[in-house]
Amino acid sequence: MSTERIQSPMPGVFYSRPDPEEPPYVEEGDRVSEGDVVGLVGVMKNFHDVTAESDGTITEIIAENEQEIQAGDDLLVLETD
Repeated sequence: MSTERIQSPMPGVFYSRPDPEEPPYVEEGDRVSEGDVVGLVGVMKNFHDVTAESDGTITEIIAENEQEIQAGDDLLVLETD
């Protein structure tokens, strides 16, 4: 097993849920598969999926919902299989 940090592909605002009334995409301890959406980055009313690059378990959520972020900022930590 190894640890990967899922990073923001661009500057913007990180969203941990698809809609304010919806549950978060992932929570700490959740299993994800490669390609699963784990959050969104909003830039000028356009939203871009942030996806897991490997199968594994989310061990830490670093970015807060609606936090302003920069390209390359760590958003989540993934313990890979």
